[in-house]
Amino acid sequence: MTKDLPDLFPGFETQRFTTRGAEIFARVGGDGPPMVMLHGYPQTHVIWHRVAPELARHFRLILCDLRGYGESSIPADDPEHFSFSKRAMAQDVIDIADQLGLDRFHLCSHDRGGRASYRLALDHPERVEKLALLDIVPTYDMWSRLTRDLALKTFHWTFLAQQAPWPEDMIGRDPVGWLDSKLAGWGGSGDLTVFAPEALAHYRAFFSDPARLHATCEDYRAGATYDLAADTADREAGRKITCPTAVFWGEKGIPSKTASPLNIWREWCDDVTGHAVNSGHFLPEEAPEETTAAILKHFKG
Repeated sequence: MTKDLPDLFPGFETQRFTTRGAEIFARVGGDGPPMVMLHGYPQTHVIWHRVAPELARHFRLILCDLRGYGESSIPADDPEHFSFSKRAMAQDVIDIADQLGLDRFHLCSHDRGGRASYRLALDHPERVEKLALLDIVPTYDMWSRLTRDLALKTFHWTFLAQQAPWPEDMIGRDPVGWLDSKLAGWGGSGDLTVFAPEALAHYRAFFSDPARLHATCEDYRAGATYDLAADTADREAGRKITCPTAVFWGEKGIPSKTASPLNIWREWCDDVTGHAVNSGHFLPEEAPEETTAAILKHFKG
């Protein structure tokens, strides 16, 4: 797929990592302490193309496509939905870090990638130096705090989690139309003007693959089952994220529909700071300068 699409990361290497359950595609570049960056739905590692050049001056960036997304492999389904759980995605990152010889690393992630990252910080606290999460609140809180406004903004959570193949069939009739409507609807401008045409080409190519469309639905099925159970177990056990954590959300983003994203994260973290960014859901593309500054302040401060 890549050879036919624009290269938005000149100077970065392309690498593929074989993990316990997948083959993960990544772009790697920059100098400094290692930072793994994970994207969310319905995108790929390309979401970082506007912030990566400056961040690469300070960090060695490992920009991964989540399993099932972009150019990473698509694991087989399983009845417990573990293969698309955030715990499995976190294990992919651990395996990549082991192959790169990284005992500890920074994590900075958006949306679904943020869910894999906070799961990693809970499951493997000894591996994470610092953590930054963009435009999410925990899966547990998304389900337990579901209000009318939040439900209207996030109806895809319940739709994509429906039994296969109903969501896949519905979206598959016009996958690019669905993709574009989500990008426009969740962005602060309400249209696609904030997205580079080259980035849209990547997203549309990935989302037009029926197998990957199915994988994204499996991601949400895992969110409603395995991931929610994992969060609930941590919540009941009183486990918290111990590394320094920053949370940033768009003023017009999805978490803005909750009472207070920062207060919610204070219930999950020992050390957390954060603030809103003048953006919709897609902070790195809608507000790259403000997002870059916030990331640098947290990880270099």
